[in-house]
Amino acid sequence: MRIKKPGMAVCMAAGLLALTATAFPEAATDQGEGQAIVTILPQNNDKNTSIKIPQQDLQLKVNGKKSSITSWAPLQGSNRNLELVILIDDCARDSLVHQFGELTLFMQHLPANVKLALGYMTFGRADLVGPLSTDHTQIASKLRIPKGGGTTSSPYSCLSDLAKHWPSENRSAQREAVLITDGEGSINPENPYFKVAIADSVRTGLVVHSICWAGWGRGSRSTYGTLTGGLMLMATQMTGGGYCCEGNGEPVSLGPCLDGIAWRLQNQYRLSFHSALKSKPEIQRMDLKLDHPAGKVYAPQQVYVAPASKE
Repeated sequence: MRIKKPGMAVCMAAGLLALTATAFPEAATDQGEGQAIVTILPQNNDKNTSIKIPQQDLQLKVNGKKSSITSWAPLQGSNRNLELVILIDDCARDSLVHQFGELTLFMQHLPANVKLALGYMTFGRADLVGPLSTDHTQIASKLRIPKGGGTTSSPYSCLSDLAKHWPSENRSAQREAVLITDGEGSINPENPYFKVAIADSVRTGLVVHSICWAGWGRGSRSTYGTLTGGLMLMATQMTGGGYCCEGNGEPVSLGPCLDGIAWRLQNQYRLSFHSALKSKPEIQRMDLKLDHPAGKVYAPQQVYVAPASKE
């Protein structure tokens, strides 16, 4: 038996690899850029404590790789450009009417330059009762009793609708929403409405806050899902918002939940960064660490990164 020498075969294989590499080059990695709204609260949870976090106390990774921060600015006073939508599930139990006083106080105590809108989740849409306005008292006067189970629809399809049809064309504004819903009690992260809603919210820079309130009309609700926050809790974590829930029922008062959201709105920063990107915009994972003993950071777990602008 003769043993063939491998030299020729090796050369041919190397040549094929070279041709393949030429015919199918790796996608070029360019520099992308993104932004995120980040909340920094005092470690001791004291609302009378004020802390300032310098940029050098932050460590940022995007898609698992260290990324450079290009801007870190507090969103307070004249720097705050907040557009806020309160979205109430029309399937919510009508006992919510007893919380209208707390909701009205929350709206009236917002800073004067905050643009506010009110809407209801109904038939898969975010049905707003009017445009964004700085007349917070007038917006509060539009509160009404939820319609009940006849309007059943996924709150996530309503969130997606809000993100895609935001009532403003101002891309530089902070876009935030407060959802009052039980989130269907779902705990399935493969829920297609949920996945689309998260993608739409991240893509448009929408920060989602949520308050759990029991509802009517959805047979799929589960006590376990409501107890743990389910998908609505995940929605707030992925977009950088806050979540408030008391067990498997509605809170005795919305006051503490609304106070917590107002506190967050007073302690926000806009983070701008660079990240590696292959040719087209995409949603990437973000991990922001804070190296400061007095503070704790709440940042979105997902961010939208687009090709860097060429000046």
